[in-house]
Amino acid sequence: MSRTRAGRAAVAAAFALLACPSPPSAGGGAAPAGPPRVVVESGGRAHAVLVEVAADPAARERGLMFRRRLEEGRGMLFVFEEEQEQSFWMKNTLIPLDMIFVSAEGRVVTVISRAEPLSLSPRIGGPCRYVLEVPGGWAEARGVGPGDRVRLENVPLKKFE
Repeated sequence: MSRTRAGRAAVAAAFALLACPSPPSAGGGAAPAGPPRVVVESGGRAHAVLVEVAADPAARERGLMFRRRLEEGRGMLFVFEEEQEQSFWMKNTLIPLDMIFVSAEGRVVTVISRAEPLSLSPRIGGPCRYVLEVPGGWAEARGVGPGDRVRLENVPLKKFE
């Protein structure tokens, strides 16, 4: 290819790049860039959990019922329309779970450790916008407690207006 043709090809390529729309950002209703996960920062370390998201009433009611196991590094994130006190029970939940109540600002409010399977006793963790359920003992093993920072990554959140 001659220098002139190579120069024209480079200019054409540059214009083609400028004409292409940029990729959508995470905030503009775009599809998440990877699997949803929650990262809890505790004791100077970041602990990631791949999560299923329960953001509607039916999914929140079903939660992790009838599951016989929950793999390490996995969990469920309950998303509520607004920050308020939430009550959880373990009806039809066969495995012990840690419940991590998280404020709208992304701070751990309360941790309920190893909630007893099949119990109908309410678990109330204070005003929160999110609740992360993980295998029983997960939070204690990582030193997770009130005030720790929580980050949501690739979690498809609808606007609650």
